[in-house]
Amino acid sequence: MSHPGLPRVLLADDHLLVAEALRSLLAAEFDLVGVVEDGLALIEAARKLRPDVIVADVTMPRLNGIGALLRLRKEGNQVPVVFLTMHRDVSFARRALEAGASGFVLKHSAPFELVQAIRAALEGRTYLTPQLAAEVLEAMNQGRGRPKDPIASLTPRQLEVLQLLAEGRSAKEVAASLAISSRTVEFHKYQMMETLGLHTSAELIHFAIKNGLVGP
Repeated sequence: MSHPGLPRVLLADDHLLVAEALRSLLAAEFDLVGVVEDGLALIEAARKLRPDVIVADVTMPRLNGIGALLRLRKEGNQVPVVFLTMHRDVSFARRALEAGASGFVLKHSAPFELVQAIRAALEGRTYLTPQLAAEVLEAMNQGRGRPKDPIASLTPRQLEVLQLLAEGRSAKEVAASLAISSRTVEFHKYQMMETLGLHTSAELIHFAIKNGLVGP
């Protein structure tokens, strides 16, 4: 049921129990216009539903949350995105903020934190959970003189290919999913291995898991 006048929120999380809990948490203050379970569905729903803010998990099937955010920005869609995630690793928060996220909240944080983060996003501000704020700011300051995050060295298309391969799909299945040729998939795969200094497909998959593109 739509609630005219309330800010429109799109939710992306592949855990239905989480999605249902969030629905009841946000219902009083926001109009939940849709719930999707993966990054590609998130992009499609963002185009169709035009939400005022998106609340998304980081690790999702087909395309992770940060990859979806990068794709939205590439399309010129500036909708604020707040990440709600299990990942306590500072590198995820840093990567999310560098991709243009408006918020980063941990799933075990108090519920009011998410509401605060959504309100901040709607006002054009950035909200970072206090549990990680100091570490993230320190990491971002130190990072200015350090090597870049290895994920940042891959293109959005390479990240899509890598995530699908890491989910166990064959080159042919990846090609069909992304509407490209199997040869192009193999080309992206070897380009990534060269960029990252990896030598086998297994090392590439391990890299994807370690960097949160897929769950372990």
